Amino acid sequence: MKAKDQQKIHFIAIGGAAMHNLALALHQKGFLVSGSDDEINEPSRSRLNAAGLLPKQDGWKPESISKELDAVILGMHARADNPELLKAKELGLKIYSYPEYLYEQSKDKTRVVIGGSHGKTTITSMILFVLKKVGMEFDFMVGAKLDGFDTMVKLSDAPVIILEGDEYLSSPVDRRPKFHLYRADIALISGIAWDHINVFPTYESYQEQFRIFADQIPITGKLVYCEADPEVKNLVEQSVTPAKKIPYGIPAHEIRNGITWLQTESGEVDLKVFGEHNLMNLEGARSICNLLGIENPQFYKAIREFTGASRRLETLARTEQVAVFKDFAHSPSKLKATTEAVRKQFMNETLVACMELHTFSSLNEDFLDQYKGSMDGADIGIVYFNPHTIEHKKLKPISAERVKAAFGNPGLKIYTDSKRLMDDLLQMDPRGKVFLMMSSGNFDGQSLEEFALKIAEKTMTPTSH
Repeated sequence: MKAKDQQKIHFIAIGGAAMHNLALALHQKGFLVSGSDDEINEPSRSRLNAAGLLPKQDGWKPESISKELDAVILGMHARADNPELLKAKELGLKIYSYPEYLYEQSKDKTRVVIGGSHGKTTITSMILFVLKKVGMEFDFMVGAKLDGFDTMVKLSDAPVIILEGDEYLSSPVDRRPKFHLYRADIALISGIAWDHINVFPTYESYQEQFRIFADQIPITGKLVYCEADPEVKNLVEQSVTPAKKIPYGIPAHEIRNGITWLQTESGEVDLKVFGEHNLMNLEGARSICNLLGIENPQFYKAIREFTGASRRLETLARTEQVAVFKDFAHSPSKLKATTEAVRKQFMNETLVACMELHTFSSLNEDFLDQYKGSMDGADIGIVYFNPHTIEHKKLKPISAERVKAAFGNPGLKIYTDSKRLMDDLLQMDPRGKVFLMMSSGNFDGQSLEEFALKIAEKTMTPTSH
């Protein structure tokens, strides 16, 4: 590509997880990429630096915006009064949100969009894993770092793109949900459970976004949906979309000695993942792969090697006497599903389930009661929250008593000091236990990997009497 033909793209807030991956993808495609941000953390900083895309210094530089730019991509971290954004508007440049630009790059492709309140990262990851195994050419955008993939975004000349469809806002100046902007040819809805209450203050307003998503699919399109989720089933059945509707549910399976086996038309298939939600995710992924020309025997041969998406029931440690898992679960539905999945997989062990209230919704007192019963599947249930985080988010303070009442579990243990929490967990005899650590955060800087290593090491030493 000649220099004069190269697209010049500038990223406002290049340091975001999604933004820096798109920047890397465009750089790999041969575009001239620049960017800015007022704060860039790891791993974005190192990855941008390795590609020569790290801004020389933090901060906004209106002078970096010129008429030579072909497009400006605006990240969620930037505000509506960002000086670079104002300059771009003044010059009449093309300004895209992240999802708008992905559509611009994929409007001539078959767009497969995976939506849902939970499971979308895992389903997208499963599809990518299988397509790569069978050697299909494809582009993608996924919300987690996957083994075997250098970036979370790929843009090429492939005829199909797989997009994880987030229902959150597109940018500070575009209040539309991201997944509306992708204009799916093939869509999937995995589940609907109220989330993002700072943007969708009622369940009805949240649910409406999925109805719009479904209704957008053209007559030539397909809508794959989880009929085991009553909210999804009802919404899809009432949808006016002319697209063909394809339901899926929980496949036939057995659990033997801690391993889940699928019962398929071509025999049993042993899996490295487990839990009813993962099995439903697998069925959704299979339906999508079928629509892309992948036959069941190919799919099953590939998926048996899938170990999961990052932070989605990720195994941190496993010995004969203990297991430690990390999961992204934070909403009530995710919390309940993950806890129950681990409970069913390890029926004879003591399940210690620990979750962090970290998101805006979870720390909002008006939302707390949605968590009722969500950790009842655990033998020992623990909830951690940091009062300073609540203060930082400018929310009303909540007490340990209020949290316990919301979960409806009198045996629940509440912590507000993450170091004390980890110390107390390490004081337990780990033998015969399964530890499930759930958060969209990191328990205020505590290393779960280090914790898991210490727990595993304790099972290697003789029991003292």
